[in-house]
Amino acid sequence: MSASASPIDAHPSASTPIHGLGRMVVDSIVVLGDLFTFGWTLCGWLLIRLPRARVLWPILYEVGVRSVPVVCVTGLFIGMVLAVQTYDTLKQMHFESQIGSVINGTLVKELGPVLAAVMLAGRVGSAIAAQIGTMKVSEQIDALSALGADPVAFLVVPRFLACFLMIPALTMVAEGVGIFGGWFVSTQIYGVSSHLFWTYSDRFVTAFDVITGVFKSMSFGAAIAIIACHRGFRCGSGAEGVGRAATEAFVASFVAILALDFVLALLSIHLLKLLWALGIPVT
Repeated sequence: MSASASPIDAHPSASTPIHGLGRMVVDSIVVLGDLFTFGWTLCGWLLIRLPRARVLWPILYEVGVRSVPVVCVTGLFIGMVLAVQTYDTLKQMHFESQIGSVINGTLVKELGPVLAAVMLAGRVGSAIAAQIGTMKVSEQIDALSALGADPVAFLVVPRFLACFLMIPALTMVAEGVGIFGGWFVSTQIYGVSSHLFWTYSDRFVTAFDVITGVFKSMSFGAAIAIIACHRGFRCGSGAEGVGRAATEAFVASFVAILALDFVLALLSIHLLKLLWALGIPVT
């Protein structure tokens, strides 16, 4: 072995798949730990000082109002597709009059919050990561620190609050437009009675389902904001680093949305059973 050989070359087992898997696990733990520390710092600033209204309002407008068109289009077509896919199956069982409960329940409990969050992650999360990443590459974040301003308080807190506060409204918009799309296809194309559509919807979709969907959306919004800002702060150098940060923000946010949806769905089912056992109405 030559004198210039590296330690990895000296140990052939270091290049085995097991070593690669171990390195991937360690790197994942490091990233999760860094993300947790970042989120903890954010929570500290949320308790200490909130941003001024003139700083927060433009971000609220960018995150909320400008996301309405894409959310409406997505919700409308999802509701229409649900009606098309559900009607034939229910008709075979002679339950087509109950299509409203299936469409509205699915939108309110699952698809509405998830789709709104995915649209927010794609449109807003990637943009946040790219903006903050560009500021890091151009050393604007270092300039903020040199001037005595905390970058987390100045850049992250307003964006976190915007995502956290606006995604419930976006979820409601997506659900409302999706319900309208499902109603239109069911009643105007397939001839389902509008009265039965709304009657079964009211019977099977409860206030607990609506509250659960809103709580899910708020959790999704918080996760999107933290992940996007974290990726921006850990951005690599150059345009390639900014692009990679935006891509990683969307992918990580999407995975987090699905994981949170699974966990919160389990918790909501157990909570519903507990409320039933205690005799608390959930309608």
